[in-house]
Amino acid sequence: MSITLLLTLFALVATAILGRKFLRLPNNVWLLFLAQPLAMASSSMVVLAGGLLAIKIAPTPELATLPLTLMILGTAAGVIPASLLMKKLGRKKGTMSGLLLAIFGAIFCMFAATKSAFGLLLIGATLLGASLAFVAQMRFAAMESLDDISDSAKAVSVLMVGGIFAAVLGPEVAVVARDWIASPFGFAGSFLVLAIMIALAIFLLGFLAPIKVMQTKAYSKARPLAQIVRQPIFLIALSSGVIAYVVMSYIMTATPLSMHELQGHDLEHTKWVIQSHIVAMYLPSLISALLIRYIGIARLLLCGAITYVLVVWIALSGEQVMHYWWAMVLLGVGWNFLFTGGTLLLPESYQTHERFKVQALNDFTIFFVQALASLLAGIILFSQGWSILILYALPLIVIMLAVSFCYLFFGGREGQL
Repeated sequence: MSITLLLTLFALVATAILGRKFLRLPNNVWLLFLAQPLAMASSSMVVLAGGLLAIKIAPTPELATLPLTLMILGTAAGVIPASLLMKKLGRKKGTMSGLLLAIFGAIFCMFAATKSAFGLLLIGATLLGASLAFVAQMRFAAMESLDDISDSAKAVSVLMVGGIFAAVLGPEVAVVARDWIASPFGFAGSFLVLAIMIALAIFLLGFLAPIKVMQTKAYSKARPLAQIVRQPIFLIALSSGVIAYVVMSYIMTATPLSMHELQGHDLEHTKWVIQSHIVAMYLPSLISALLIRYIGIARLLLCGAITYVLVVWIALSGEQVMHYWWAMVLLGVGWNFLFTGGTLLLPESYQTHERFKVQALNDFTIFFVQALASLLAGIILFSQGWSILILYALPLIVIMLAVSFCYLFFGGREGQL
């Protein structure tokens, strides 16, 4: 057993205990904080282990990113069913049901590794992706568990910090347990351990208290979705989430393939870069609530867009390990600022009883477009190279800069409730 893995699990539990003591947040937030990294680790597992396994068993190298693409498509396809199931069963039972899909997905991936069956890997990745639609809803469950709505930024930050542990757990388990079960190219044991971690997450969610959503305003009826999505504040929130995820997924998907397969950097360096990236996605959450208090959401979005510009500059500067590392770390920071800002803006666009359909539309759009980006990443990388791949991200970054400037100087609140 890896010392890093044991220390990460210990730190996860210790952080929850200390956070519960010093931060005035409901118990539900801390249960979600513990469960989320165990389930979310499947994402980074597929990025590293899924990609490296796929390149060995896929019919062509260009299809090496297909498992990740199908995982994201699975997430997109699972968003609306997840929202409907949670509306009917509640956050607790709905999330637990969704995570059962992840256990089946991990088992399919395990058999894919033992039998070198690319088709099984695709099925497993899709099921893992569908479960991540339920994991993504945990941030809304945390906000809905609050007694004081002003604690929303703090609750979102806590959930985002949990992603730091997922960043370490996924790649660490992928490498440590790679040969625990005999398989031609490894990683069968990695997916078995992933299934066990997800089962533990389901166990923890069993202790969630019923969530009673506060009705902040009284409205007679829900508005048509077409009316909601025309609001400037919704469009800004959606743009932030979509561009955050698309640019991040597009570059992240190509990175381990470019490093390990094209440039010949070893697996340990590749794992380190991916882990650093995912840590950087969530580490800024330790201070994001404070940042929002002092600079506001508009400036946070602008900082995220500028950080993405720096990613492009560094990625085009070279293909040594440190070029990849700096580009991926900044990519994570930029994602955090944009996604956090978009998450906090979204509730301003809907009434309490409209939340499920608006959240579903938001997440479906994000993950569907993200899936297309991850698929294009492999095609562009192997056909046109790393530099061209990076340049293709620029138009979206320019759009995000424009959206951030418009929100900062002109506001987006004309359509708010």
